[in-house]
Amino acid sequence: MAQSEQFCTFFLDGHFFGVPVQQVQEVIRYQEMTRVPLVPQAVRGLINLRGQIVTAIDLRRRLGMSERPADKLPMNVVVRTDDGALSLLVDDIGDVIEAEQKTFEEPPETLKGMRREMIQGVHKLNDRLMHVLDIERACRITEAPEGAVAVR
Repeated sequence: MAQSEQFCTFFLDGHFFGVPVQQVQEVIRYQEMTRVPLVPQAVRGLINLRGQIVTAIDLRRRLGMSERPADKLPMNVVVRTDDGALSLLVDDIGDVIEAEQKTFEEPPETLKGMRREMIQGVHKLNDRLMHVLDIERACRITEAPEGAVAVR
């Protein structure tokens, strides 16, 4: 029997992504965010999730993609990390799918830099590629906020 894994899928700028379903807490529609000053550009703000304050990370910005159109509100994929719950802002939500281990390959050579580091690999599905996001790396934001001055 072939080994398989279930993924919660979503779309970013026309690309198909998946994260292991066991790392997903929930998927919710757009939530109003409270902006936080002096944070890295990928951090869009904080959302209140039934009394729990959750940081929202814009995956388009984190992966160096073009900005989301102003008339399109993001969806939230709330994931569990070592540091607690985080919301990944995505364009659209897909389905939960099952992918067999034999369809998994290393990240394509066309992915460079930070983008390559945040993708564990791809599953070659019948009709498309599914990029498997490394949640821990995607949520580890260490860059200085835009316009910040380093203090020595």
